[in-house]
Amino acid sequence: MDDDKVDWDKVDEMALALMYLTTFEEHGVFRTWKGYDWGVLNRLHKRGWITDPVSKAKSVSLSDEAQRLSKDMFERHFRREPT
Repeated sequence: MDDDKVDWDKVDEMALALMYLTTFEEHGVFRTWKGYDWGVLNRLHKRGWITDPVSKAKSVSLSDEAQRLSKDMFERHFRREPT
C-alpha cells in the first residue's frame, strides 16, 4: 500500500470507532482490546486517546475524550437510520 495515498487520520478514527465494540469498564477505567495494527495504536497513543500499547497487557485504557469519540464515531458511521 502506498502510504502517501492513505488518509491515516481516517484510519485512526475508524479504528477508534471499532474499539467501541470491545470497550469494557474495569475498576472505573474504560479499556479496549489492542488487536489493531501497531502503527494505528501508536498514533492513537500519541494523540492521547489510549495508554501506551507497548506492554504485556492485552488491552489499553481509553482517555475520557477517546471514550466519547469512540461511541460518537461508531454511531455516526455504523448506525442504521430508522426505516
